[in-house]
Amino acid sequence: MRQYISQKELDEKGLLTIIGKDYRYMRQVLRLKAGDMLAVRLPSGELKGMTLCKIDEDSKKIILQICAQEIDISELENQPEQVDAENLLEYWLFMFLPKSSKMDLIVRQATECGVARIFPVVSSFSQKGSEKLNFRGERFERIIKEARQQSGSPVNTVVEDCITVQQAGEIWQKQLEECRSAGTEARGCVLYERSEFTTSLSECLKDAKNLKKCAIVCGAEGGISPEEIRLLLESGFKAVHFKTNILRCETAALYGIAALQNIVTENM
Repeated sequence: MRQYISQKELDEKGLLTIIGKDYRYMRQVLRLKAGDMLAVRLPSGELKGMTLCKIDEDSKKIILQICAQEIDISELENQPEQVDAENLLEYWLFMFLPKSSKMDLIVRQATECGVARIFPVVSSFSQKGSEKLNFRGERFERIIKEARQQSGSPVNTVVEDCITVQQAGEIWQKQLEECRSAGTEARGCVLYERSEFTTSLSECLKDAKNLKKCAIVCGAEGGISPEEIRLLLESGFKAVHFKTNILRCETAALYGIAALQNIVTENM
């Protein structure tokens, strides 16, 4: 575990109490003992180096306190001690709903990559009934928490409620308008399996300045219909075609996020 994701802030004494599933995980899986140190990400986004100061086996709880000596948090997880929300570049994923088992994998991988918001989208080729999944329930909260703890991501990834393709377009149009008003930019790319009217990812991001939001739209099994691609293009997305092998939707989502982040990072 690169970091522990806490759902609550420190108490007035600067202590943090761990109970329930997290207690069992720390004791039975990680086998932590008194005196062990770990990085704790608080709800505020701040990262603290903390020491396991007490284990109460009877009441099944662990008490953490701020480390008595300074430790280099950045070396623990190669992440900033504090998230700069004002200047943070947000990555979004609009994921056309695949089979539920694949959605679990996509959410985990996107979280590890630091994607801020994941929008499940009902599309022409989505599996019937997949929109009924509880995307804000305990299942996806657990997947996100475990992925952040393993990867050390400082980004509080959120899976939004399921939306339609039209709603996805409206959401992105609003983001484009808000960014223009604030003097920033947003760029959105649709991963399209066909090559007509598409561009490269680098061309899509060409001349981007003061980027605030970047989005990837990824189709489900079967891809994206002509009507859906038309609607997305009208909403401000650019169609991007990767000259690569045929990718499964869960592979395409990860491939697209990684490629987008790599280009943006090189241009910053």
